[in-house]
Formats: sequence, structure tokens, C-alpha cells
Amino acid sequence: MDYPQLPARLASELAQHHERNPGSLAQYQAARHLFTGVPMTWMANWAGGFPLALHQARGARITDVDGHTYVDFALGDTGAMAGHSPEPVVRAIDERVAREGGITVMLPSGDAEWVAADLTRRFGVSQWSFALSATDANRWALRLARLATKRSKILVFSYCYHGSVDETFVVTGDDGVTRSRPGNVAPAVDPALTTVAVEFNDLDAVARALRTGEIAAVLTEPALTNIGIVLPEPGFLEGVRSLCDETGTLLMIDETHTFSAGPGGATRAWDLHPDIVTIGKAIAGGIPIGAFGLKGDLADAIFALVEAEGADIVDVGGIGGTLAGNALSLAAARATLGEVLTDEAFARMISLATRLTDQTRASIDRHRLPWSVSQLGARSEYRFCSPAPVNGGQSHAAEQGDLDAYLHLYMSNRGVLITPFHNMVLMCPDTTEADVDLHGEIFDQALADLVA
Repeated sequence: MDYPQLPARLASELAQHHERNPGSLAQYQAARHLFTGVPMTWMANWAGGFPLALHQARGARITDVDGHTYVDFALGDTGAMAGHSPEPVVRAIDERVAREGGITVMLPSGDAEWVAADLTRRFGVSQWSFALSATDANRWALRLARLATKRSKILVFSYCYHGSVDETFVVTGDDGVTRSRPGNVAPAVDPALTTVAVEFNDLDAVARALRTGEIAAVLTEPALTNIGIVLPEPGFLEGVRSLCDETGTLLMIDETHTFSAGPGGATRAWDLHPDIVTIGKAIAGGIPIGAFGLKGDLADAIFALVEAEGADIVDVGGIGGTLAGNALSLAAARATLGEVLTDEAFARMISLATRLTDQTRASIDRHRLPWSVSQLGARSEYRFCSPAPVNGGQSHAAEQGDLDAYLHLYMSNRGVLITPFHNMVLMCPDTTEADVDLHGEIFDQALADLVA
């Protein structure tokens, strides 16, 4: 579909972004010692040529250095799914740092077992270890998967997201050949040597890859997220589990973003049965953390191999890190899981996401746009195609940069933030119905202006 009004509308929103945010622009221009002008390169992805600069954040609100307050549906791209600085987490951090002392001491704290037990309750796998990011959790768990299976390759889905794990920056071409993802920065080796990529929801392709006997683990999100939400078709995940059982392949589920599906992520909500679970970001209320969990029998098999072969999972095996499992991260995780992202909180967050999804779908239909919207628990996302994509390749093909920029700027210029990398909106425990309705009003007006 053509959008004749888009160039003029985008130019107007871009001019407004520059006019209303002089403080943010000045901070960006003064960043002479920051590579790409921001502390971390992803922060440069906000629409408008420069990101808003943070002054403060609480709950579901962010205030920038120019004094504008926003309803935040980006929530740190899931990292702040508990809301910004939730009171129980602030209290736990204060207790750990100011009263008890010891942020990182290379000694276990009592919070570690509590958090591991709660993750077991939520996700069903019983043996947990902690990292500082989901990237690390995935990287370390993949080493253990290769150790346990004596196989060298992994399978992932085209345009998947597993942090910055080298093996996962791959796509599958129209010819079915695995290739390095476009834009991949100087991989140490061609990732096609380590990884097989197939399209999500293509069970036949999964079967062909697993029956070669070279795949140690299937690493997947239960639904693709970072390329836009791509939901599994009925029977797909169950089919992957059966194929893994048939071929002696481990099933490794990354819940870092799909934790939005419920208190135990999609693993619990959809009754999945992984051998390994990885997670990060959201479980510590904004304090860096990652974790991987293993089924008990898999952990036993790994320990047997350690005994028999001398595999060093303590030091040179690359399973660990000096700051991993630190006392501060685990205190924050206990407070987040125990008092903030509770079963009750998820029920309310999911209800709000359903309200937003329904409003968004109604606006798309009202303005007769060939778009779609998908919901994943407390998370919703709109795409510029209809029907919704069923795999990463389709979702990538539906991307339209100017439309993305227009919607993001239209929203932020009127006090609403959505995730900069895609059109994701996420609820936190502090999100209100009024926040959702504000998004709905602005989104509907953005569409009206676009098609006028």
C-alpha cells in the first residue's frame, strides 16, 4: 500500500522532535567521547536522529532532560518489565548495599537458592546458574549442550533473537542455505559452520536438520520477538519437542522476551517441556542478570561427563564470570520475583495488553490499513502487513523504516514511548487503563493523519 501523506507527515514529526527536545539534542551533540554518541550503540536506534536523554524514571513514566514526561511502553526493551525502580527492588538494593554490604564478593548469598527455587516453580527445570545477561546464559548453556550431546552445531530460526551470541546471527536464504545475517559485524568464523538456520513454523525443515544427527540443541524463543512478534502455529512447538526426542537433540527455550506470556513465560502458559531454559533482563527489576536452568537428569549427565572426561565447568570451560551470581543481582531478583512480577501482577498486565491490542486492531480496521497486531501476554505489536507474519523472513520483509519512524515520532511527540527497534508495547505493574487509552487515542490519530 502507498502512503502519499507519509513524507510530509514524517518531516513534520521530525521537525517537532528537534524543536521540543533541545536538551536531549545538546547532550547528544556534546558526547565527544562516546562511540556512536551514546553509552551503548542500540541507544542510537531511536527515531529522530538522536535519542531522548534521561532525567528520571519511576513506574511506567520517564521524564527527559527537557522536562517532558512520557508513558513508557518500551520499558527498556523488556529489561524494565517490572517498571522503573519498583519499591521492593529499591528496598532490597538498599538493604544489600547500605546495610549488609557486599555487592560482589565471589561468595553465595542466601537469595540465590530462593531465586533458583522460584525459577524452578515458574519454568519447571530444577538446576539453575546465574549470569549477567541472557547472552551469557545462552552462550554458557550452549557449551553444556554440546558437551552433553557430543555434537557441534545448533539450530536456530531465521531472524531469531538471543542477545549477541555469535552463533545466532544467521538467516536462511530462499535456497535453504544458512548465511550470516546481513550487517553481521566481523564474526570470528562463518556462523554457517556452527549453526543451521531454518524458518520458524517450518516443521519439515526442522526435521530435515535434526535428522542429520549433527545438531546439539534447538535454541528458540517460543515466539519470535525482536523481528516483531511471530506466534507459533498450532502444533509447531509440540512438533519440535517430538523431533528433539526422536533425534536425541536438546530443546533450549529462551524466555528473555517471552516472559511477558505469564509468570512462567510461554513455557508454563503453553505447557512446554524444554531441557534448558534461559532468561535475563526482566527478572531483577533493571539490575543486570541472566540465568540458565537445566532439567535434573541433564545436569546429572553433565556432571558424569565432568567426572569421566575432566571437562572444566568451573574455570577454563567458559561457564561462569567473576560478577555472575553477585549478591546485588540476586537480591534484586528475589524482590522482583517475590513482590513485583507476581502471578496477580501478570494477570492485570495481560488484561491491559488485551485492551490495547483490541484498540489497535479496531483502529487498523477503521482506517482500512493492511496491517496486523499480535499479542504475547503482556506484550503487543503491530506490523505493516496482513495477515500477520508466520516466520522471521516474512516479518523482516514487512519492515518499512519510514512508517516505523513516523509512528515512533508521532507517539513520542505526544507523550508515549514504544520500543525503538520495532513497534512493541509492553505493560508493567504500574501501567494503567488511562495509559492504554492514551496510546489508543494517539495511535488512532496517527493513522487518521496518515491516510487523510
